[in-house]
Amino acid sequence: MGNSSVLLVATGSDQTYEEVDAALSGDYKVVRLYAGADVVDAIQLHNPAVIILDLQIGNMGGVAACLEIRLESKAERIPKQNVFLLLDREADVFLAQEAEADGWVVKPIDPLGLRQLVISETISG
Repeated sequence: MGNSSVLLVATGSDQTYEEVDAALSGDYKVVRLYAGADVVDAIQLHNPAVIILDLQIGNMGGVAACLEIRLESKAERIPKQNVFLLLDREADVFLAQEAEADGWVVKPIDPLGLRQLVISETISG
């Protein structure tokens, strides 16, 4: 996996970023991205342990960004990544599964739930 101290979070929402940062900044250096299209370049720059994608981000949504990460990883242009999606509603779980996300949280974010999901998946992953 990647750098065990870096987490990328891609969201256009200040509130969502602040919630993720508050839940995980004690364990990770949280790097914010504002657009899904910037995620692959940021992976190459930071080699993160974890990537958290908001379903609704800038010019490329979280599902599309997750699919791009998976394609780049399968083509061996980037290392395998732990990718988690922040979903707007329970019905979006299907999209997360189709995008091959490692996990997801339905908003509003439960900080403890997010923390447990990310830490348990990165330890076992």
